[in-house]
Amino acid sequence: MATTPYDIVFIGHISIDEIQRFQGRSSVETGGAAFYSSVAACLPGLKIAVLTRMAPEDYHRFDPLKEKGIEVFVQPSTETTHLRVVHETDNPDHRDIFQTTSAGFFEDEQIIFSEKPRLVHIGALTDREFTVEFMATLKARGYDLSVDIQSFVRQVDPDTGIIQFRDVPRKREIVAMAKAVKLDVVEAELLTGTADLSQAARTVEEWGSLETMITRADGVLIRSFGREYYEPFTNRSVVGRTGRGDTTFGAYLARRLDHPIEESLKFAAAVVSIKMESPGPFKGSMEEIMARMDAAGTASGGCCTTDS
Repeated sequence: MATTPYDIVFIGHISIDEIQRFQGRSSVETGGAAFYSSVAACLPGLKIAVLTRMAPEDYHRFDPLKEKGIEVFVQPSTETTHLRVVHETDNPDHRDIFQTTSAGFFEDEQIIFSEKPRLVHIGALTDREFTVEFMATLKARGYDLSVDIQSFVRQVDPDTGIIQFRDVPRKREIVAMAKAVKLDVVEAELLTGTADLSQAARTVEEWGSLETMITRADGVLIRSFGREYYEPFTNRSVVGRTGRGDTTFGAYLARRLDHPIEESLKFAAAVVSIKMESPGPFKGSMEEIMARMDAAGTASGGCCTTDS
């Protein structure tokens, strides 16, 4: 697949999304965890790649990635994944999502790197992209993995196409294979039985997660080795809410390669706060990120608890 090493390879469908906002205009946008995450991870000095599945007639959707220097590799499909996202209330964490077409499951035998990436991120839109066995195969090949738990929680009804959030029987196995795990508060409550970020993160850590991220409308929490860090979001609107978690995690993973947890979390919170103020992927600069971090200042949460 590739002849040069990458810092992070993001694997997941890039989709075409119809976004129906609460009391606002609708739009059609390019989406997908791999799309939003890779753009947010595209920091100076890092080499980022995306592996996706898409129909050839939609390859122009990769242009924003290529413009940022992200290399894109494709497993061709007869269809591109299409989603319809409906916000029926002003709560950005509550939305109905429908999958109308799917680009299909990834084929692990086509994933070959000449040199080992520093990290491979598994980030699907639904459970119709990866199996647990797919993830286990990559792990057995020696790749360090991170995973977005929505890859398994979001389960597509084969008759209606509606994406239903359901528990994952093999969640402990999935979590134990990853260096870092991302959930939002809805997924966390579904899997752990609590919407309390600290309690949910503690449970996921008990399953084997080394670094657990949980996002919510007001901010993001990280738990690692019994210590928790929290940063509030500072966005002034939620018009760009779609891709919130993907942007947060992508920015965090990239910064975390060479920085400590607390600084990486502050960085990610600043990136996604800027991103949520406009539709589409992150479009800001490093200067804007640093300015947003400075403006947050002492309002940031920092390390909030340490287990005794």
